[in-house]
Amino acid sequence: MTTRADDLIDRRRLRRKLTFWRVATLAIAALAIVGISTWMAGETIPGVATPHIAKVKIEGTITEDEDLLERLDKIRQSASVKGVILSIDSPGGTTAGGEAIFDAVRKLAAEKPVVAQVGTLAASAGYMIASGADHIVARKSSIVGSIGVLVQFPDLTGMMDKLGVKLEEIKSSPLKAEPSPFNPTTEPERAMMRSMILDSYDWFVGIVAERRAMSKAEATALADGSVFTGRQALARKLIDEVGGEDQAIAWLGTKGVDAKLEVVEWKPKDTGSFFLPTSLAKALGRALGIGDFSAELFREMGADRLFLDGMLSLWQAEKAALGN
Repeated sequence: MTTRADDLIDRRRLRRKLTFWRVATLAIAALAIVGISTWMAGETIPGVATPHIAKVKIEGTITEDEDLLERLDKIRQSASVKGVILSIDSPGGTTAGGEAIFDAVRKLAAEKPVVAQVGTLAASAGYMIASGADHIVARKSSIVGSIGVLVQFPDLTGMMDKLGVKLEEIKSSPLKAEPSPFNPTTEPERAMMRSMILDSYDWFVGIVAERRAMSKAEATALADGSVFTGRQALARKLIDEVGGEDQAIAWLGTKGVDAKLEVVEWKPKDTGSFFLPTSLAKALGRALGIGDFSAELFREMGADRLFLDGMLSLWQAEKAALGN
């Protein structure tokens, strides 16, 4: 009888364990389904269904970031977003990338109040994007400005001579694929590049003049590549107010946005780095003692700036290319 009672107890224990694991499996499966559905819908933002102020961080080197452009468009379409804070900390990047994001910000601002809040730096294409907002707030010691455009290319002819390397080429016209690092730059090539740069520069200055309510002459006077502190930028009408996120929220309040609403950051998709998911990459980096072994580390080293092509709106581009 004792053996039979023990068998019954064992069966009950086994039944309880099976029940627990069945419930756990179902719960995990349900969470996975919800997670996949959320990811496929692109709504990875906590609290996105309730009224809130959306915050978007625009950091590092500016490029034509498809994920960022998509996020800004989703924010524009979201009925839950009542106002937007662009948190900008960037030395600039490609002129075309700044233009694309500027256009997206203006499209967003046509439907919702948008304020730019500058952290350490909003220079060149970073300032171009900030100027797309309806109000700009910066710290007293923030760096703002560097309005301008440049093109940089190396001259490798001296190194080629030392190595005994000679380039042979056949092309359809003298300016095809020029300027080239493999031969000295000619005056017609420099004139071609100068014409392109001045045209984009004129467009950039026009944006500043229009968005900051100043004359073209006033904007041109500020567009000599100079950078300014937040206090200096305020005196020059490049920003509207000195402060941080609290001041940005207060300004949204003047536009009918409830200042008590939660500020929710709309983050980029978790794409990871190389073949590693971001979470695994971060864990590996911490284990090796080198920080996040991910695209963030790549950007922090300044290596992303080595591969910029085309016209740049970038502050300290030469040092940036060296990762300094």
